[in-house]
Amino acid sequence: MPAEKVRVAILDDHQSIIDGYIYRLSSTPEIEVVATATHGEELTPILLRHSVDVLLLDLSVRTSQENSNPFPVLHFIPKLLQKYSRLSILVISMFAEPGLMRSLIEAGVSGYILKDDQSAFRELGNIVLSVAHGGIFFSKKAHSLYMQIDAVSGGELLTPRQMELLSLCAAYPDASTADLAQMMSISNSTVRNLLSNLYLRLGVHSRTAAVEKARAMGLITPRPPSFAA
Repeated sequence: MPAEKVRVAILDDHQSIIDGYIYRLSSTPEIEVVATATHGEELTPILLRHSVDVLLLDLSVRTSQENSNPFPVLHFIPKLLQKYSRLSILVISMFAEPGLMRSLIEAGVSGYILKDDQSAFRELGNIVLSVAHGGIFFSKKAHSLYMQIDAVSGGELLTPRQMELLSLCAAYPDASTADLAQMMSISNSTVRNLLSNLYLRLGVHSRTAAVEKARAMGLITPRPPSFAA
């Protein structure tokens, strides 16, 4: 009886890149790509419809077709890993920001490949198989950055919960305190306390300023390219 295939879903904002991943993975018969998406809010329906072992996740995807802000990965990753115990997440990104990388590792991702790492892409099938069976993988440059994280200024500035809240504030800038509290399953007062503390730590006075400061420090996902000044 043939072994069960490793089921892969791909979330990336460029169809041409998705097609490239599918081409790379097609040479590994043990892998089956079961779903793809270009916006973050497509991910939950995909995971409800398909049993997925490995998610290839790009950090620059937009939240939805109507919401062009970055998908709040620091909020969703822990929830997905808690709900889907067999799921492994492999980040593939152009962003080489140590603070963001550490937050993703703390959130539970199983690897981080930088998009300029051609050697990793040549071995993408083997990497996916390894991650699916409990392994981890970091691009050489990503691993080097991770090993230097303790020396990064500001790396310990915010707690994981504050980072999650900032990620949501960036994705949903018009959300009320009550909306944020519901998404995080905490009280309104806890949201206010988290915001107050992170404002003090970042030296700002508003959500908008906090998001921009965190982006400038490389702590959360940058704006999509179309937002670049």
